[in-house]
Amino acid sequence: MSASELFRPFQLNGLTLPNRIVMAPMTRNYSPRGVPGIDVQTYYRRRAEGGVGLILTEGTAPCPGAQNALRVPHIYGDEAIHGWEKVVSAVHDAGGRIGMQLWHVGAAQHGSGSTKLPASPVSPSGLFKPGRRVGKPMNQAQIDAVIEAFAQGAAEAQRIGFDAIELHGAHGYLIDQFFWDGTNHRTDQYGGDLVDRTRFAVQIIRECRRRVGPGFPLLLRFSQWKPQDYSARLATSPAELGRFLKPLASAGLDAFHCSTRRFWEPEFQGSDLNLAGWTKRLTGIPTITVGSVGLDTDFTEPFRGAMGDAAGKDVGEVRHLDRLVEMLARGDFDLVAIGRALLADPTWPVKVRDGRTGEIRPFSQRTLATLA
Repeated sequence: MSASELFRPFQLNGLTLPNRIVMAPMTRNYSPRGVPGIDVQTYYRRRAEGGVGLILTEGTAPCPGAQNALRVPHIYGDEAIHGWEKVVSAVHDAGGRIGMQLWHVGAAQHGSGSTKLPASPVSPSGLFKPGRRVGKPMNQAQIDAVIEAFAQGAAEAQRIGFDAIELHGAHGYLIDQFFWDGTNHRTDQYGGDLVDRTRFAVQIIRECRRRVGPGFPLLLRFSQWKPQDYSARLATSPAELGRFLKPLASAGLDAFHCSTRRFWEPEFQGSDLNLAGWTKRLTGIPTITVGSVGLDTDFTEPFRGAMGDAAGKDVGEVRHLDRLVEMLARGDFDLVAIGRALLADPTWPVKVRDGRTGEIRPFSQRTLATLA
């Protein structure tokens, strides 16, 4: 099928996107003291110039203790906010659109000894994964403070010109730690069954929506898998998934960003719909698919390379592109997020659009060592 399906405009609440390609959020750790600098401005501007329809930033901390690395950017403090203003201006000057992903890691620490971050991790039940205790369960004051931090971060991002907000509710971080029964053993209003465990996220969504108003795009990224357990599942059937999604959708979301390791794999037996396809069918809300798009390897081999091996061998193709376009054309999902392939080649969109896939630069582990 023609790749032109990827280049049709899309309306996301009050935001018009020129095409269906989204830059997936990817942690880069290039913001000393949490402040994005000129290199970060240039990095995002290149993706706008390369034809990305909507850029989603790397996960950004809305409050102290939300990040697990010293060079993860903030959206608090004058210096960091001014840095992000310049990023937004750079992207807009290049004709692009950019949304901020707000991220709290919860119990997912990095580092060792005295350098371990966050130093005092918060989480629903003091668990990083089943059987591994990190910190203490959050009390109500801490829960209220984090909800306020997300909402304040969303309002600040809107004020300085961002075009959308995404809440990171995937991959075993704080919001997802509330979703997952492996890390949420609470017996109050934030624990219980799958629906009850959405309450924390629902309160964040509602407060963010109240702060940014009805016309501003608000997204949620979620996943079944966790780095703590790739086989973890929030929902084991379409019925369970529908129950999980309903309160989140009703809280005020404009789209779900459905994170999978391989976009082409069906989510449940008996249907070829992936997670984004089922989410759209069950909620009627737009969805973003993601998972090894543009790579010749999948998420289980993150450093072997894409469209070639680690030495940079070019195989002159984009794996599963026809399948991706077919699924998009039949309406399984509305937008397509691309991660590592865009790290390797910021011009991926225009090369696909123009039929020059053989010219796309391959991803390798070396790509992660630069902010090109």
